[in-house]
Amino acid sequence: MKRALVCGAGGFIAGHLVKRLKREGYWVRGVDIKPPEFSPTTADDFQVLDLREPGACDAARSLASRRVDEAYQLAADMGGMGFIHSAESDILRNNALININMIHAAARAGIGRYFFSSSVCVYRDMEPGEAELTEDEAYPAHPDNEYGWEKLYAERVALAFGRKYGMEVRIARFQNCYGPEGTWTGGREKAPAAICRKVAEARDGGTSRSGVTARPFAPTPMSMTWLRASID
Repeated sequence: MKRALVCGAGGFIAGHLVKRLKREGYWVRGVDIKPPEFSPTTADDFQVLDLREPGACDAARSLASRRVDEAYQLAADMGGMGFIHSAESDILRNNALININMIHAAARAGIGRYFFSSSVCVYRDMEPGEAELTEDEAYPAHPDNEYGWEKLYAERVALAFGRKYGMEVRIARFQNCYGPEGTWTGGREKAPAAICRKVAEARDGGTSRSGVTARPFAPTPMSMTWLRASID
């Protein structure tokens, strides 16, 4: 039986990943700074750890009997666009610490496969109607926000560790994901959940925007399929 470590398992996407891995027959350890908000975890073992601390990352990857086969690093300080722009310094500090400490711990433990959850925020801002960018067009780099710059740096850190320590590193740049058990209030919610909440709360039954912003969205089943395909 393969053993997987899922970092960020108290959150939305990683919580769905835990369920997917369990259906595929994995033994799963989930780790996060908080437990899942909307339903009990399906992980075999769940630990509340602050992955900004190197010792917590070592504890996350340590098993009594054998080492972890695959590590999935989805833990991050993040939210919708409003939060990303209002908490730049916290995002840069917290996520840099998490990503550096976790890849270092995985490398020292000899974990063979390492997945890093990046974001389409690494790309430059696009014009309405412009053709989709390819993955290679993240360079020359010009992300629209600091969250994108942090993700791009973390990608390079993961790849560099992979080259040095012989780990198979896989990276996926997620679009806006939506689905059950996603945050829908409090300032960290993504656009689909925020729109649904605003429509439900609006007295006239509607909400408005300028109509010129275009955003792609991906349902969680599709995101899980892409993620698993990237690691296999």
